[in-house]
Amino acid sequence: MRVVIAEDHALLRDGLTRILRAYDFDVVAAVDNGPALLSTLITHRPQVAVIDVRLPPTFTDEGLQAAIAARTRIPGLPILVLSQHVEPLYARELLSTPHGGVGYLLKDRVSHVGEFVDAVRRVAAGGTAMDPEVISQLLARREPLAALTPRERDVLGEMAEGRSNAAIGAKLRITEKAVSKHINNIFTKLDMPPSTDDNRRVLAVLAYLNA
Repeated sequence: MRVVIAEDHALLRDGLTRILRAYDFDVVAAVDNGPALLSTLITHRPQVAVIDVRLPPTFTDEGLQAAIAARTRIPGLPILVLSQHVEPLYARELLSTPHGGVGYLLKDRVSHVGEFVDAVRRVAAGGTAMDPEVISQLLARREPLAALTPRERDVLGEMAEGRSNAAIGAKLRITEKAVSKHINNIFTKLDMPPSTDDNRRVLAVLAYLNA
């Protein structure tokens, strides 16, 4: 599986390269700045890209902007953001683009290599991998979500992490039937049609947050 890495810290960039190669990924390029990232993604068209948000030259949001631009040129290009920061504006824009294959993890909260590798594979397969803290910050910025009950917020957070109905039920210790009911209520309150596709419903929620 071909991977592009964008990380300005040399030690972390080398570490990510070594980890992914140890798990049989083919790291075709590892860059340290935003302009190089965009051209590299377009040239190599990797099966997944692992990128930081803040890259040279300005260390603001070059990584996300390059990812969004690349997905415009290559629809569905899988992007996994791995950063210390949550950039809500561009994060919502990236996560609400169609075709799935997106994720956003916080470096300080990735505690196991295996979980990180699983997230890379999930995003490469067109799924989602979301840190709960990222979801929390995105959801907290929208007033319409005040209509949701605490349990519906819990279910929405699990949906946004890419979990199936069965997995949500197991995590929250409720029946799968109850999960389905909560999901229907969520989409009704957010004026969205329900969907049985995990990735599409996550993108629908995030698209609403970006509206």
